Amino acid sequence: MAMQTESLTPAMRTEALEEILTERGLVDPKVLAGLIRNFEENIGPMNGARVVAKAWVDPDFRARLLEDGAAAAAELGYKGAQGEHIVVLENSDRVHNVVVCTLCSCYPWPLLGLPPAWYKDPAYRARVVREPRTVLAEFGLELGDEVEIRVWDSLAEVRYLVLPQRPAGTEGLGEEELAGLVTRDAMVGIATVEAPGR
Repeated sequence: MAMQTESLTPAMRTEALEEILTERGLVDPKVLAGLIRNFEENIGPMNGARVVAKAWVDPDFRARLLEDGAAAAAELGYKGAQGEHIVVLENSDRVHNVVVCTLCSCYPWPLLGLPPAWYKDPAYRARVVREPRTVLAEFGLELGDEVEIRVWDSLAEVRYLVLPQRPAGTEGLGEEELAGLVTRDAMVGIATVEAPGR
């Protein structure tokens, strides 16, 4: 009896595919577990947050990051697939940058890990280009009319990372404490970084 695949969620389809590939000896479950553990423990937004925090406290590093994002991130050990060509976009009082990949879900994996579901959603990909202010508001980020919103479309050749503004009131914090404030969403541009206690 044929399975009704239309009602399966993407997670259910992925699990079924993994089961079939494992049964046929095409995939080693231990290798898969290692890949998942690597993404959970070594690759993820904490890497990008450390890059942002270093840029906030080290002007020379910030300059190198804005000049060549991939090379500067590699100085901290963050490099690899999907991280070869990273362009860093700096937010300011006048300009707010937002990242999208309108064709698929190109994303700087070494700095942010795997993209969230909403980043891959066709509605986000289509709407953030046409009506970024509205989409940002739906994410909870209201920007004044004086702030220009720039939307950047990632490609296989170029991945973007937003350098958010350092929040006021964090002058006494160290690099690790600052990194703890930086979120994945801020590095994609759909949020800002808030000082502790706000």
